Formats: sequence, C-alpha cells, structure tokens
Amino acid sequence: MIRLLLLDVDGTLTDGRVYYLDSGEEIKAFHIKDGLALRVWKQMGRKSAIITGRTSSIVERRAKELGIDFVFMGVKQKGEIVQRLQEELQCSKDEIASIGDDLNDLSMFAQSGMSFCPSDGARQILDKVDCVLDSKGGNGAVREMIEIILKRENLEDQWFEFFC
Repeated sequence: MIRLLLLDVDGTLTDGRVYYLDSGEEIKAFHIKDGLALRVWKQMGRKSAIITGRTSSIVERRAKELGIDFVFMGVKQKGEIVQRLQEELQCSKDEIASIGDDLNDLSMFAQSGMSFCPSDGARQILDKVDCVLDSKGGNGAVREMIEIILKRENLEDQWFEFFC
C-alpha cells in the first residue's frame, strides 16, 4: 500500500510555466482535479509531501489549501529529503510513490517504490519511471497518478464514499 506521495511542483502540479507580473509577483496555475484527488488522498489517511527546487509563496498557499503534510522548497537533492521522510514516517520504499518531470527528480524516484511522470516530462526521464501518464503536467497528472494507485490497490470505488 502506498502511504506517501511525493510531488514535484513545476511541470507536475503546474504546466511548468512561470508568469511574472510587472510588480515582480509570480503566477502559477494548478489544476482543480489534482486538488480534489489530493484532498481525498488525505481523507483516506495517507500522507503527501511537496519537494521542489524552487521557493514560492504560491506553492505554500496551495499546499496549505490541500492539506499537504510536508513542504520542502529550495531543495537541491530531493533523495535526501525522501530518506528523512522515510525515517520520520517509518515507511519503506515500497510505500512511497513519486511524480516528477525532469532530471532533478531522479534521486526522488530512486527512493520510491513507484515513480510517475507526466506525458510531457523531459525525454531523458520518460524511460526511467514506472509509469508515464497520459496527462500533461498541470493538467490532472497527479489525479491520474492517484487513480492508478487506488486502482492497483483495488480501492478505486472508495472515491465515491467521500462525496455521498
């Protein structure tokens, strides 16, 4: 059973584009379907963590809205964070799934029992993950990943219990 989801942000939870206003503010767009899936994931008693190389108040805000359990920003070696989480949560590699889209996610994948990449991920990592998703980054890729995990665990029908 997967107990912990590890999430990259840019190119995974977003389409990878960053917009800057004249004021210097940054804008990112998140897909609502990913958000709903992450809230259900949490209601099922499972954990999630954002591990990103960039630092962004927008990411902090979105993580808080969704009840993401752990947020790590400005990370250079994602694998080190995964090892810390494994120790803290006392979970095995087989209980961790990760999603990322580029080379800086490889160390995170190495520490995960299941790894996923949006269909528009960097070509160098598409053959290094367990599952290339049909969805592009920022277009429901995290939702698709969660649905695959729940289907694999024969729990896909539990979605409806949270809405009835």
